[in-house]
Amino acid sequence: MIGIARLAAAGLMAIMAMGTARAEDVLKAKVGVLRLSSSAPVFIAQDKGYFREAGLDVELKFFDAAQPIAVATTSGDVDFGVTAFTAGLYNLAGKGVLKVIGGMSREKAGYPLIGYFASNNAYASGLKTPKDLAGKRVAMTQVGSSFHYSLGLLADKYGFKLADVKIVPLQSLSNAAAALKGETVDAALLPISTARKLMDEGGAKFLGWVGDETPWQLGAVFASPKTLTNKALVTKFLGVLAKADREYHDVILAAMKDGTAPINEQTKPLLEIIAKYTNLPVEQVVGNCAYIDPDGKLDVKNVDNQIKWLQEQGFADKGFDADTIIAKDYVKAD
Repeated sequence: MIGIARLAAAGLMAIMAMGTARAEDVLKAKVGVLRLSSSAPVFIAQDKGYFREAGLDVELKFFDAAQPIAVATTSGDVDFGVTAFTAGLYNLAGKGVLKVIGGMSREKAGYPLIGYFASNNAYASGLKTPKDLAGKRVAMTQVGSSFHYSLGLLADKYGFKLADVKIVPLQSLSNAAAALKGETVDAALLPISTARKLMDEGGAKFLGWVGDETPWQLGAVFASPKTLTNKALVTKFLGVLAKADREYHDVILAAMKDGTAPINEQTKPLLEIIAKYTNLPVEQVVGNCAYIDPDGKLDVKNVDNQIKWLQEQGFADKGFDADTIIAKDYVKAD
């Protein structure tokens, strides 16, 4: 009996030791994101336990604008950032304190994400389409943001001067939406997830989608050089995202018609996850599914175009290009 007890105790200690070893092998990471469908693969990976299965203990930290995520990544408050490109992000990357390691969301025709919206008064006064934004007061989060670049592409497309548009930077999506509803601006660039409530309440008018007007590489995955020294962490993190990118694409994006995803046995579980992390009902998520390359590829040529445009506008420092800021060991170029 004593021998059996000793064997049982030894077995228990071995199991406990194995558990401790596994716990020690887990790599921790904080990820900065926005509550937008443009981060859908991150939400899927977190909720379905893909990070955990890969030996990652991931904590999501939510922000209300893209630029603060870039700053938090350089300061070490988060290990990875998943958000839109901004002039500030590029400037940090140009200084060597950030590296782009993968692609994420894209503005693409047929996949509603960021839209142009008019105040009721401006709409009544003739602001009916995106090309009518010339000379108007337009709210967005920040100067040099992805919204600003989208407006710049629009100006190039329709031949009006961006300088003739009065940019009103309000630091957050909620502030921009409030300004639009309050009629203190003529228009705003907003994700549909933010603007939908405004439209439902009759507080704004829809003008068009950025993806339909000017497709481009909107978002990316990035990290600091310090994080990149932990190759096991980065490799595992990107591997999990690649799995989630593919699942999101094949289950939801492949099923979309006319900009809307169907709700069925295949799509509903993923749509419910996105709804959970974006604080939206599933019925709204279906019309708000951002396009993401199934292989997590990055449109490097477009990234270089963005940098050149921002440099020409004086929003980004000169002296660097896409090759400077991309971690080529990790990025899959499109």
